[in-house]
Amino acid sequence: MTDQIKSVTVAEFEQFLRQPENADRLFELIDGEIFEKMPTEKHGEIVLTIGFFGKLYLRENPIGRFTTEARHSIEDDDSNDVLPDVSFILDASRPSVEEGVIPRMPDFAVEVKSPSDKLPKLRTKVAYYLRNGTRLVWLVIPEKCLVEVYRPDEPVLVCGEDDFLDGADVLPGFKVAVKDLFAD
Repeated sequence: MTDQIKSVTVAEFEQFLRQPENADRLFELIDGEIFEKMPTEKHGEIVLTIGFFGKLYLRENPIGRFTTEARHSIEDDDSNDVLPDVSFILDASRPSVEEGVIPRMPDFAVEVKSPSDKLPKLRTKVAYYLRNGTRLVWLVIPEKCLVEVYRPDEPVLVCGEDDFLDGADVLPGFKVAVKDLFAD
């Protein structure tokens, strides 16, 4: 007899997050399964670097809002509540969500692979973003010093240390060297 994992709904996930033992931990719900995010120091450095470049960009181009570890979910989906490492939503006039989930996918999302992450799972998450309105996703792979760039209906672009990343039509004029994401 095989054990079946019970699929968790977004409402059950919200209850799970409110439990005191989960207060200082990072979780996300993917296809009805709860996953704990276990970022490392290197992971945090890369996330902070991307956020830093994003905030610098917004000083000159106040077109939206960058966040880290903000929860995103869509109304019609009762099985997913995702937590991109970095996200950007175009619309500077929209008030910040102060509690709970942002009720839409980001326009731009970044996932930074931690040593415990598996690339197929991360790529599935990237596909989820793209299916649900995200227009640009960077999948950062620190151990290879690579970034996979995803856009709807376009082939994946793999960028190495000598390449530059840009914000395409989501963040016009935004540009950063891949090597700068990994600099100590």
